[in-house]
Amino acid sequence: TTDLMDNFTIYFGHVLSNSFYPVLHRAIGVGSAFEGWSPREQDVVYRVLVPMTAPRGHSFHLELDTAGQRHVRNFHVRVQLECTCGREQQGEDMLCFLHHPEEELRRNQDPSLLHTLCTGSYLDVHKTARWFYQLVRAIWPALPQSHNWHLVLLPSRRSCQFKVSNGRESFRIELLFGVRLGDSDIFVSSQPREARTRSTTWPETYAVAEVKFFRYIARQAPADSLHLKCLQFFTRLQLGLGISTYTTKTIVMHLLNTVPVSRWRRRYILRRLEDINENLRSCLEEKRLNHFIIGNKRLPQEISLPLDIASAEPPNLFHHLARHPAAHSQVMSDYVDL
Repeated sequence: TTDLMDNFTIYFGHVLSNSFYPVLHRAIGVGSAFEGWSPREQDVVYRVLVPMTAPRGHSFHLELDTAGQRHVRNFHVRVQLECTCGREQQGEDMLCFLHHPEEELRRNQDPSLLHTLCTGSYLDVHKTARWFYQLVRAIWPALPQSHNWHLVLLPSRRSCQFKVSNGRESFRIELLFGVRLGDSDIFVSSQPREARTRSTTWPETYAVAEVKFFRYIARQAPADSLHLKCLQFFTRLQLGLGISTYTTKTIVMHLLNTVPVSRWRRRYILRRLEDINENLRSCLEEKRLNHFIIGNKRLPQEISLPLDIASAEPPNLFHHLARHPAAHSQVMSDYVDL
């Protein structure tokens, strides 16, 4: 998947070099497949996040959606035209979208990003996803992988999903796209949090920071560390129950941040499984599970957070259980089954 995405990135750069579409950067593998665990290995989805920056003559501005829930943050990506008259004077073959007559722009230059992938002044996820599909379909025949692998595009409105197979193996890949918050490891991405996410809404994602945390642990851990096996074991057990895999992942990340990596060796496996179980039970009973990234003062220094996220009060991932007694009763019943 990494090799394939690196090849895609090279060709993205060639195809888009003089366009007014977003500039696409090297894809970042995120999620369980790239963290080293998965509850069901037979149907893993390899998710990658493709960072986007504004093309020449444009800039991106992230605007917080204050109408959203206080437990999650959603953004809008406002696209603004920038003056490029100075570039024209330096001999660059580009007309200024702000200061050249519209008729001349229509006749001599491709439309701006505002007229292709935006709704109003805001970058549209659905239009961006359709554009990604067109890019992948157009570029695939030029890639080395196309000689031995077969590409099948899969439907999605907020990402670009496809399957590649060669008769013996098959891989499902999902391209998400996002915009980085400053120079941090936090992005706003196309991945929705709920079914009816609006097309101009970009939820904040911590997936890049989380995969960096797992890589940090992997570098510190002894060769026989079973922290990933513990996580995989618990998430596989709870499939079909009302306890999400992200809940267990969050609990394990908190434990990895407090229990020394030397204590995750093979001989400690029963103790660590008991730790996960006890933490899950106490969090469910107390109806509180702190977010792992937001407001965590004990993260490795290599994980870069915006100041407002680093200093924020950690949101409670179980806030809905505190508000809905029936949901809490159901999840406690699921825990007993688990």
